[in-house]
Amino acid sequence: MQNFEQFLQEHLPRSNSFHPHYERALQVMLQAGGKRFRPALLLAVVRAYNPLMIESAYHAALAVELLHTYSLIHDDLPAMDDSPLRRGNPTLHVLFDEVTAILVGDALNTYSFEVLADAPFAPSMKVELVKLLAHNGGLNGMVLGQAIDCHFENKPLGIEQIRFLHINKTAKLIAASLAMGAVIVGKEDLALKLYEFGIELGLLFQIQDDILDVTQSSEEAGKLTNNDEEKNSFVTILGLNKAKEEADSLAYKLLGELDGFEKRLKEELSPLLVQYIHRHK
Repeated sequence: MQNFEQFLQEHLPRSNSFHPHYERALQVMLQAGGKRFRPALLLAVVRAYNPLMIESAYHAALAVELLHTYSLIHDDLPAMDDSPLRRGNPTLHVLFDEVTAILVGDALNTYSFEVLADAPFAPSMKVELVKLLAHNGGLNGMVLGQAIDCHFENKPLGIEQIRFLHINKTAKLIAASLAMGAVIVGKEDLALKLYEFGIELGLLFQIQDDILDVTQSSEEAGKLTNNDEEKNSFVTILGLNKAKEEADSLAYKLLGELDGFEKRLKEELSPLLVQYIHRHK
């Protein structure tokens, strides 16, 4: 991912204005790092089938990371999770102020689509990529999940409702990242298969986050932990032991599905997924 990090640094959002900290605020959370999990998934699919398209695919990978980062900034706002820490750094509303955090989130959201529009792809491919990112990150995806999550604080949901919540809030953007990689290399049938795989992977990722929220310190996690007691997390509803069992079951299922992928795809995805797939242990 070193070359992607260089690309990200070269394409950081910039603003030529007299605002005292707007440009720094646009960049600080992107420069704070993070797992870059979603871009890595997209790039792994492209690398498996057409390594010559990797540099072009950086545009799509950056668009995904921009949209994801905007969602984290807004998720941490006082009106939502009111979190003081993200990626091991003070959140934007703490570092600057709430207005700056809101507007930077808005800016990164829209900049993600500007980056995709400027990508060196055919117009039809760009339209398909924009649709995938917007649908899964927007009103019937991540934003819907966030709306349900916030509205039903202190109102316990059933397990299927919780799955619906987290499929939208977390899993769909992960699934879209995999599908976007397949679209870039012209494999539409694979895009659907990878999207379905990504939904299950995203659910596992969320269960793991819920487990780590109660088993890690804020310093270890790089964000505020033990902060989900009022939310519909898998641990809150199922209990820690049952959530771990659910994560184990899903992890082994995903490893089985991964084993059934074409050799070149499996070779690209395995190092990344094995790194994360048992992180709840």
